Amino acid sequence: MPVVDVDPDELRYLTGHSEKDDDELKSDLFNLGLEFEGWTEDDEFQLEFAPDRLDRLSVEGVARSLRYHYGDDRGVEVPNTNSADWTIEVEDQPDERPYVTGAIVRGLDMDEAALESLIQLQEKLHATMGRKRAKGAIGVHDLTMLKGDSVTDETGKSITYTSADPDEATFVPLDADAEMTPSEVMASHETGQTYGDLVADFDRVPAIYDAIGLFSFPPVINGRRTEVSVDSRDLFIEMTGTDQWTIDHMCNIVCYALAARGGQVEKVDVAYADDAPGEYAGKTLERPDFSVRTKTVTHDRIESILGVSLDSREVIDYAERAGLDATETESDDGVAYEVEVPPYRVDVIHPLDIIDDIGRALGFNSLEPTYPDVSTVGGRHERSRLEDAARDALVGLGFEDLLNFHMINEAENFERMGLSVPRTDEQASGGNREQAVGEAAPVTIQEPYSEDYTILRTWALPSIMMVLENNTHRSYPQDLAEIGLAAGLDDSENTGVAEHRTVAAALARTDASYEDAKARLQALADAFDKDLETPPTTHPSFIGGRAAEVVLDGESVGVIGEVHPKVLVEHDLELPVAAFEFRLDALE
Repeated sequence: MPVVDVDPDELRYLTGHSEKDDDELKSDLFNLGLEFEGWTEDDEFQLEFAPDRLDRLSVEGVARSLRYHYGDDRGVEVPNTNSADWTIEVEDQPDERPYVTGAIVRGLDMDEAALESLIQLQEKLHATMGRKRAKGAIGVHDLTMLKGDSVTDETGKSITYTSADPDEATFVPLDADAEMTPSEVMASHETGQTYGDLVADFDRVPAIYDAIGLFSFPPVINGRRTEVSVDSRDLFIEMTGTDQWTIDHMCNIVCYALAARGGQVEKVDVAYADDAPGEYAGKTLERPDFSVRTKTVTHDRIESILGVSLDSREVIDYAERAGLDATETESDDGVAYEVEVPPYRVDVIHPLDIIDDIGRALGFNSLEPTYPDVSTVGGRHERSRLEDAARDALVGLGFEDLLNFHMINEAENFERMGLSVPRTDEQASGGNREQAVGEAAPVTIQEPYSEDYTILRTWALPSIMMVLENNTHRSYPQDLAEIGLAAGLDDSENTGVAEHRTVAAALARTDASYEDAKARLQALADAFDKDLETPPTTHPSFIGGRAAEVVLDGESVGVIGEVHPKVLVEHDLELPVAAFEFRLDALE
């Protein structure tokens, strides 16, 4: 979950509620879904929140939410924008990074707090929506240090987003005193070494020029000439990336944050060349795009989900207190609402997101629990009984029970475990060979908010290995187990996805061996009166000759063995690990 450092005094200043003490602020923030995690060394709040609310990655965004919560602001707010005077000319840009957007914000009164907040917002957006700058990268420049070329109609100024020879173009990057080429930046500059891999394979690297010369090498580093300081009053914001929607919405979030500091937003024209790659070739876009989206939600669904009775005036009131605008209308399902969503809300995708906002404005803590109006009595599902019984057996065998995220990324699920990422078309249809445990084609998240969680895991052992990697400072032995969800693509299923519950366990100790894991597995099989066989097998995650299939009552359901040294080294583990994993339904 994202964690943002927020100065409580800045919150009081930006909300206009100086009377709020720290405890009251914590309580109000918790009601908004922002959880207090502790204090920083500078006496700032550390706030953790759901990664979908990226507009709260800065103190300005958090303060905006609080003002709506307090009733000081209502409805959709769209900053006024001045007409475009600057143009970003886009020509000969790298095909691998074809998109750019921008905005100008004038009249800022920057201080240390405002500058630190802007830097934090920039880096948090890079880490989340920008996928560590791979999908989108932000550059913020002091506008007074830019010299624009004359645009075609000679009524404004322009800069150019293009490409450059990495061994010939030169500029002075941030935190440097001498001119360097992009290749030199990637080889010897600290920031260049961190982010240079994003463009290292490009024949020509992304570059942004003004009339003086190169001033930005996205997504790696800006030039020192346009560095922003507390003395900066007018800012030029540019963003490049692989997806126009992503960088446009990142730009909106930054513009809203700066507008909250008193800045005046000014539009920028983005003029793509006729031969530009992508769908915007030959088009001129006016940015930032502050258009308001509309979602429709029915009154009955609001009441059904929240479990309360509301009249239309209350629904509209709560929507406005959530920073939305709602208008009553009619639909085939009765009374409905056309709800306008502000430009900075990238998380509102479904009507349920609207209902969640209305519920938070109403106050989830004020909802009274009621019994459902049904004639049946709930009971525990058989699968749940089996899961609890297996969990109790594992704990009785000395394992510590884990609860990990079901989402993971491909590197953790496959590559770090010695598996290759399977071809989707081959594996989803069964392929031409038998799959190893964990080798199913993964269910991929279409628009993930974090590169740490891009797929549903295909097996649970990688999650346990990640826990062991994070627990190297803890004492040993560490015997860990988890029962959880795993999934993979399967064309034979109606949904195209096959889900199952899986049992995974690992023994991390100086004397961990196949025999130790087999003894625990045998005891677990005996507890469920299952016949266990372990014929030899091979699996990339385990040592050859020290791995076997898990066969229960004649059916192959998993794998057991000693984890391969390459996997241990990949997870910074210095002692052996023996592990097993099999399908939970094999114990039925």
